[in-house]
Amino acid sequence: FFAVFKLVDIYWATALLMLTTLIQVAYCYFKDGKVPTRHWVFFAIAVVLGTLTLVFHDEQFVKWKATIVYAIFSVTLLVSRYVLGKNLVKKALSSILENASESKQEINVPEALWNKLNLFWVAVTAGISALNIYIAYNFSLDFWVNFKVFGLLIATFAYMIATGFYIYRHMPKEQKDGSSDVSIDE
Repeated sequence: FFAVFKLVDIYWATALLMLTTLIQVAYCYFKDGKVPTRHWVFFAIAVVLGTLTLVFHDEQFVKWKATIVYAIFSVTLLVSRYVLGKNLVKKALSSILENASESKQEINVPEALWNKLNLFWVAVTAGISALNIYIAYNFSLDFWVNFKVFGLLIATFAYMIATGFYIYRHMPKEQKDGSSDVSIDE
């Protein structure tokens, strides 16, 4: 997207975005025989907003994509936790933490911490959603593209690192050390 925008224009970049999203859906289908719902949602948003951008020759439509995606993510985290009783942040991070653990032991993070992290990510994604549309309407197209490509990536990475440090800070000491209850003598 970034390279095509810089070399050609926003309309070619939008068409490429639509094509690459289609390729992602096709790849998932041929690789796994099914396409995760999130890929269908992202594909639908890209196609609808991309088509509107190309048909009306107005880049305002494609600028809404990141706002809508992050808003959907925020609402999904909120609804899944407080309506469906599932903490998606816990589900995603638990498997990552357990796979990263050398001892392959279960990581015990208190439920209250998972709830705080879920709310943290609701706030982060809602904030990113709002920030994207603010930048889209108050700055140049070039500035917005740079923000979308680099700013959103850096922000997401920074919040993931902050999440990791937050979890680590609240883990029991024996899990931080990698030690277990089993001694060498046993």
